[in-house]
Amino acid sequence: MDKTVADLRKDYTLEGLSETEINPNPFIQFKKWFEQALAAQLPEPNAMTLATATPNGQPSARMVLLKDFDEQGFVLFTNYNSHKGQELAANPQAALVFWWAELERQVRIVGTVEKISPEKSDTYFEMRPPHSRLGAWASNQSQVIVSREVLEEQLQEFQHKYENQEVPRPPHWGGYRIIPTKIEFWQGRPSRLHDRLLYTRTSDSCWKIERLSP
Repeated sequence: MDKTVADLRKDYTLEGLSETEINPNPFIQFKKWFEQALAAQLPEPNAMTLATATPNGQPSARMVLLKDFDEQGFVLFTNYNSHKGQELAANPQAALVFWWAELERQVRIVGTVEKISPEKSDTYFEMRPPHSRLGAWASNQSQVIVSREVLEEQLQEFQHKYENQEVPRPPHWGGYRIIPTKIEFWQGRPSRLHDRLLYTRTSDSCWKIERLSP
């Protein structure tokens, strides 16, 4: 191997990000960037890192998929009994990171977390393909299993149980909304002098915008 990890680097040159260009509303700014990621046909532009922590501060992170967003927050779906579900139940705070490498952009979001309504979880669950709905029943997410065969046997059991009928949403599966207190937009720039603009929610529910040193 000719290069070491320390040798890997890239100079970012595509665009800049200034206070005069961004929207004063961070949700509108996110929508603009997200639509540009869609238009660029990036692979899974809704993929994001979700970081959670236990009550004693042990962090954990994993990739998940954004499924909705508006001015209330950013929504994802998962098994409530999973490791992330247990951590969010004990410590309802989280961070999200979007990384759109081809656009040299990153968005970081920090906020509190709440479950969305059962009705909204039902609506999304009904949109999922049948095999995904069955998978939500078959998988005890994050739990240790003896083998792959055990998982496939559980899937077959639920396929038989719900044969020729609608698959209902499991009570242990549903959506979370991350309600932001901070949203940072990062645009790569040459010489590692990146543009970082941070929105912070104020006590009157407005947004303060500040530039951060890269």
